[in-house]
Amino acid sequence: MAITPIKELVDAAKSEIRSLSQKEAAAMVAAGEALFVDIRDPRELEREGRIAGAFHAPRGMLEFWIAPDSPYHKPALATDKTLILFCASAWRSALSVKALQDMGVTNIAEMEGGFSSWKTRGAPILES
Repeated sequence: MAITPIKELVDAAKSEIRSLSQKEAAAMVAAGEALFVDIRDPRELEREGRIAGAFHAPRGMLEFWIAPDSPYHKPALATDKTLILFCASAWRSALSVKALQDMGVTNIAEMEGGFSSWKTRGAPILES
């Protein structure tokens, strides 16, 4: 049985989700309309830094933290604000947004380019 290439999965997810430019995402967060959700591994945060104010929800726990009936539910994710997910390069975030949409989450988007692009373009970060 052939395994679907990851790029195909990411492209399929991106065709069904909302992707925001970094400037649009930052403006929404600054206006109080959205919350950045960093889904990177904790080691990535330590190594690369963080975006100030972003809520950290590791990819492996995301569905459990967002589900209200889960014993791991995080109230910070139960908001009317748009949850803007990002990872290092917008692949995991695309798959994550699609998974959360499949769960019924509607106030969800991803940030184009992910943290790597954020950092490369010189946007502010917190060093660990």
